Amino acid sequence: MRSHLLNETTADLYRRSVTEGVDRVAAKLATTQRPHTGISVDELAPVINGIDLDKPLADAAAVLDELEDVYLRDAVYFHHPRYLGHLNCPVVIPAVLGEAILSAVNSSLDTWDQSIGGTLIERRLIDWTTERIGLGPAADGIFTSGGSQSNFHALLLARDEACRLVMKKALDEGRELTKAELLPKLRIFTSEASHFSVQKSAAMLGLGYEAVISVPVDRNRRMDTSVLALELEECAAEGLFPMAVVATAGTTDFGSIDPLPEIARLADEHSAWMHVDAAYGCGLLASPTRRHLLDGIERADSVTVDYHKSFFQPVSSSAMLVRDRDTLKHATYHADYLNPRRMAEERIPNQVDKSIQTTRRFDALKLWVTLRVMGADGVGSLFDEVIDLAAAGWDVIDADPRFEVVVKPQISTLVFRYVPEGDGIRADLVDEANLHARKALFASGEAVVAGTKVDGKQYLKFTLLNPQTTTADIAAVLDLLAAHAEQFLGESLALHR
Repeated sequence: MRSHLLNETTADLYRRSVTEGVDRVAAKLATTQRPHTGISVDELAPVINGIDLDKPLADAAAVLDELEDVYLRDAVYFHHPRYLGHLNCPVVIPAVLGEAILSAVNSSLDTWDQSIGGTLIERRLIDWTTERIGLGPAADGIFTSGGSQSNFHALLLARDEACRLVMKKALDEGRELTKAELLPKLRIFTSEASHFSVQKSAAMLGLGYEAVISVPVDRNRRMDTSVLALELEECAAEGLFPMAVVATAGTTDFGSIDPLPEIARLADEHSAWMHVDAAYGCGLLASPTRRHLLDGIERADSVTVDYHKSFFQPVSSSAMLVRDRDTLKHATYHADYLNPRRMAEERIPNQVDKSIQTTRRFDALKLWVTLRVMGADGVGSLFDEVIDLAAAGWDVIDADPRFEVVVKPQISTLVFRYVPEGDGIRADLVDEANLHARKALFASGEAVVAGTKVDGKQYLKFTLLNPQTTTADIAAVLDLLAAHAEQFLGESLALHR
């Protein structure tokens, strides 16, 4: 069994095995005709469940043959131009090269003695990102597994920073306030279109879902700052404490960017931590033409970025950045066997001091290789392409009488629904038709679209992150959706006559 360990004696086997795997994937990419095959859970589950994991196959070639049947054949391929579903991007080749290297070397980015150069590369990329944001010379951050973890980490810092400041103020006034007494009085403000991880984070931080105040959005699906101002004032009047205001730069459903400068002003007025969830919109940091859409982000106390969305990186590659590196101490714990205090005194750079993870992949390498091959403008121009595509796609949908579209996109998401001609068709049937159209399209394997609800109604969604997608693809998918919806309505109306 030692022959399977990657070391100096097995380098040739490693080369052959990985090359054969790359050849298989390359063949699939070259011949894929649809985003996926349309296979169902009921079809595939028995095949996978029937494999005896206690009986290994002869060699890697046999495993790759089996993998063709249980994964590669039926996988959802995000590089296909008619994958228009979730926030999954096609990936750039330099990042895949970085992924191959980091997996083989297997550095762990928690301590210096497990990573050496990896630690410094990650730190340099954090500095590069904070410079792009404009957070200032005291900024810092850490790579994470994704936007949800980044948001949680930021709100953890916001919670403990709020507790520190409020408890200090109380002590200065001659009162003693414990953290247990304060936690139920903390409030988080975010738009009704923000990511669900804000609510989940509040619950995991011991604040409860009710600590999150959902602020309505305007007609462009951006946080209504006039309502935010009233909510913040009401919070203070009730003797509660505004722990944080979470602005979103690229909402999951609409791609909308909240009014960052005004939110920053209000957060500052009420001594609230400002967090910007730019998991989706972070690609604008590299855009040669649209960086201004993020104006105001430089005033944030913390920022979430997901390179594995709009920087075209493989999952996972995310980061949480802060204006003041000292706030990262709220997640610091010194263990004698890992990162004793003496290491900080000796200026040994242990990334675990900043992270809520311990063992952590060297995901930063993917972005490093990408930037060294393509440059920031190269990455940003790809994001610009999909933003241009979304603007053209809006024109296509808006001109199609079969559909209504909610709002012009700020970045690359389109939310719309099928609307049948004529009056008298029940609203619930229209909702069911849109839901059916999405499911039927997915089952066919011809395209993948997402869905959501707007004001209680069922809508469809194109999330455009593939520069290879064209308006012709959008028009073709609209035709497929309309056909599925019309068939459903025809059968439903016939049934109820």
